[in-house]
Amino acid sequence: MDFSSLHIVDYILLGSLLLLFVLQMYFYIRYLAAPARKMRRDKKSQISNVQSQISNVQSPISEGVSVILCAHNEGYNLSQFLPSLLTQDYPLYEVIVVDDGSEDNTRAVVESFMANDPRLHLTFVPCGARIGSTKKLALTLGAKAAQYDLLLLTDADCVPESDHWISKMVKGFGNVQGDNIPSTKDIVLGFGAYFAEDGHINRLVRYDTLFNGLHYLGAALCGHPYMGVGRNLAYRKSLFFESGGFTRLMTNKAGDDDLFVNHVATRDNTSVILSRESYTWSVSKKTLKEWWQQKRRHLSVSPAYRPVTKFRLTLEPLTRGLFYLALMVVIAYSLYFLPCGEGRGEVLYIALLLFLLRWLVQTLVINVSARRMGLRTFSPWTIQWFDIILPLVNLWMLIVPKKHTKW
Repeated sequence: MDFSSLHIVDYILLGSLLLLFVLQMYFYIRYLAAPARKMRRDKKSQISNVQSQISNVQSPISEGVSVILCAHNEGYNLSQFLPSLLTQDYPLYEVIVVDDGSEDNTRAVVESFMANDPRLHLTFVPCGARIGSTKKLALTLGAKAAQYDLLLLTDADCVPESDHWISKMVKGFGNVQGDNIPSTKDIVLGFGAYFAEDGHINRLVRYDTLFNGLHYLGAALCGHPYMGVGRNLAYRKSLFFESGGFTRLMTNKAGDDDLFVNHVATRDNTSVILSRESYTWSVSKKTLKEWWQQKRRHLSVSPAYRPVTKFRLTLEPLTRGLFYLALMVVIAYSLYFLPCGEGRGEVLYIALLLFLLRWLVQTLVINVSARRMGLRTFSPWTIQWFDIILPLVNLWMLIVPKKHTKW
């Protein structure tokens, strides 16, 4: 390659593009690939410690668990999914359903199951509660009603992957001998997946969920926990009340899961569980409007994150957007001045090479992670399309706020 005819502007543009490329690679390899690395280590550990695992399975686990879910007009979902919560293999647990002002048959459905299972309990948010987020109040009431210190949260429209869900999530607290958790933890982050269906909206939801999941789980594995999802999240009751619960967060319409974790999680008190049997599953939104409203509600609480979290969350989409911008500038500049010197062709080739390398690494990280998690993979074209459009959607939602519902 002949670079003798390059101008100083060419070096500046290429240098900027290369710097942004390196920052993007750092993000993908360090953070997004961290869950896949952990799953690989866990698999090797399982293979080399079969006898220890057998011993663990046979050992009784004594610490009780309170599974809490809030329900707002969830009669149908509860009738479908409550049985999977009541047939877990964990020896000591209860399920608490908090009725948050339902107007359907939610209460009747829960009471029908309560007649046959004393581990199921029902409480409710008082009618006319004047508070910005009744779901936070509902979770607080559920925590107050809990018999046990370990609180495991999920949603009424979620179903666990298996009857080992509680057992797997409890291992994250580090109170099971031989579970490779170095010390007792207060917060356990799990993964909440969406069922794969046909259609572009379902692919969008699944990709967005996987990307965000790899992000927050990878950040926690690297010592920077910043959020969790209420579909699959556990923490200690003692931590909840000692930290003030949702007292500081009641003015926020949403954020009952990620804001709480963002305020109390540290590298020392948080663990991540990635076993397939620890997942929960939900049905994704069917229309773009429904997904848009859900996404907007989740993004609405991001300004309340800690400053260091906001910096880290801003850095990736910022460098991503600048990478695409720099790429377009380099391509346009090279094509415009290409006749002026042979070296300008090399500039174009290098820019396209960096783009292809990033695309390759991105596709490998996302799809290898998806395979190890037992999820459906995505075509490179789908990944590239969502990689461009989702940051623009997020930016639009943050710039143009909208009034939220209570949930």
